[in-house]
Amino acid sequence: MISYFTIHTETPWDNLKTEQLTQVKLMSLKSIFKSFPLIEEAFFKDLISKVYNNKHYSWIQCIKRIIGPNNEDYSIANWNFIWAFDEQRRMFQFLFQKVKEKEDSQGILVGLAPPELGKFFAEHKKDAIYRIFSLLNNPSKIKFLMVLAPRGKSLAEEQQVFRVNKNYLDKLKYINILNNMPNIQGHWFPSFKPRCPICNQELMGLQDYNIGFGQLTCPRCSYKKN
Repeated sequence: MISYFTIHTETPWDNLKTEQLTQVKLMSLKSIFKSFPLIEEAFFKDLISKVYNNKHYSWIQCIKRIIGPNNEDYSIANWNFIWAFDEQRRMFQFLFQKVKEKEDSQGILVGLAPPELGKFFAEHKKDAIYRIFSLLNNPSKIKFLMVLAPRGKSLAEEQQVFRVNKNYLDKLKYINILNNMPNIQGHWFPSFKPRCPICNQELMGLQDYNIGFGQLTCPRCSYKKN
């Protein structure tokens, strides 16, 4: 059964506009190999050198979300996405999870697109990795290549923070409503002042009153309490 990763990016070809994200679906390499292939850091070192020395190679921070085959959200911190066209106008898309937080560290190849590339990898297995990755590091045969990197927090993390903040604001709003809602006596918190057993009026003399001593008087019916 074929499984897929989904990546959401800001549009690097449109001045990184964030109003609408681009979604790319990639076949999981577990659909082709028994385990995800590990790509050595030499490939990434060569690729980064090409980015620095060739105008048609670029590095752009624009990844905003990565969703796994089981609809799980990943932290985007250690992920890169290669998007390239060669001189024959063939498209190549590869998704990597880096082993370390370094541009040139080893990376696990987890997804690829388009489907034709998946068929090529299924037919040639590891030889396909060597042939295609050698092509990607050959500027004379590549029309353009972009290495997409994470940008800030993932969309899922931003939404989670928003939900937490919204819940806090809703709770604070509810507390403020309670504090401003009068009870029968005109206060939210009930009064515990002593009341006259005859007419229910608040007894006076509290400023001189200590529990067990002094005297309280009802201003309405003159009831006195020792």
